[in-house]
Amino acid sequence: MAIMENQSSTNSMPEIKTNPQEVDELRDWKAEFQQLFNSAVTRYQSGFRVASQIFEENDAEFLASIGASPSEIYDFVEDWSEVGEPSIETILAITSVRYDYFVKEQQRMSSEFVQAPETFPAGTLDLGGFRWLPRIIAKARAKLKGELPPEIMFSCGTDRPFLKKVGIVPEDFLKTVWEAGPNDQAILARVEKAAKKVNQSVRKGE
Repeated sequence: MAIMENQSSTNSMPEIKTNPQEVDELRDWKAEFQQLFNSAVTRYQSGFRVASQIFEENDAEFLASIGASPSEIYDFVEDWSEVGEPSIETILAITSVRYDYFVKEQQRMSSEFVQAPETFPAGTLDLGGFRWLPRIIAKARAKLKGELPPEIMFSCGTDRPFLKKVGIVPEDFLKTVWEAGPNDQAILARVEKAAKKVNQSVRKGE
């Protein structure tokens, strides 16, 4: 769910070239995903509170085909229904980054590994003075690989304020983590640069 958890610039992502067939495929899955999400929200608001009650077998098969899972999307359905965020546009953008990783890096082969909740860094740890950063980095890596346990959500009620504070949207943070690989310092540099811009805007009263 949506349970609130305890609390240098990098190069641009390599350009992903697509042919017309790939563009059509991307458009098709996004349309189907949005329809599925809307239906799931309707079921949630009707009183269903378990992923297995909201998503049918064919829904789960479709989600698996794009590198997603019912538990991940249920978390988004729940948060959107209860607090109005993340928006469907953000949810789709996050899912698109995961889809790209699933296709480009995993060749559409889902990982059979699920990271144990207790192995994620504590929310009290910091990196470069940014508390929560080690945890959200680990969550982003697991999200990219499709290895998040059901108990942990990327872009949860603590991730969102953290990312807003440092001026990075969730999907761009995922891209940064993807590009950086195991290099935490590259991620820190990106966060420092974005946070500096936010602070400069605040001082200017923008």
